[in-house]
Amino acid sequence: MDEYEGWMIGRLPDEWFETAPEVSVDRDEIVVVGRLEAPTGAESEGAQRAAEAGRIKRFREETRGKRMRIADEAELRFGRKVAWGAVCGQTRQLFTSLSVPVMTRLRQSERQVLDTLVDAGVARSRSDALVWSVRLVGQHQGEWIGQLREALVGVEAARAAGPKV
Repeated sequence: MDEYEGWMIGRLPDEWFETAPEVSVDRDEIVVVGRLEAPTGAESEGAQRAAEAGRIKRFREETRGKRMRIADEAELRFGRKVAWGAVCGQTRQLFTSLSVPVMTRLRQSERQVLDTLVDAGVARSRSDALVWSVRLVGQHQGEWIGQLREALVGVEAARAAGPKV
């Protein structure tokens, strides 16, 4: 993770973000989200949110060419697509993030859970119901998932230090 974050910090123009961007990586994608300076002077919360959304839209449009060139370089270097996003005040937006199909086999009892979510209108499809379920687990078990990720870093280090076959 340090290599991805370091490369992005070194490659991005300093004036784009107030602080170093958040860089998250999985098997398929690198997501880079930077904090923009929040606009001032809005008289209501609704006006403030609209100003923040406008600032994000302006950033997206004005930096599109450079972001795409950086994304192309990163894709060649790391073998992953790059998605961008911005945070401005209380508003967060991802511009283009991959939606990767994941093959899974579910037993009837598990399919029934998904179908119940669809029938209740919580989700439009089994796929949406599965996304909803994964988000819910991540939200309520975030600390535990974080501990698992930390443990995996140790496993990866042990594998790397092991014998080369």
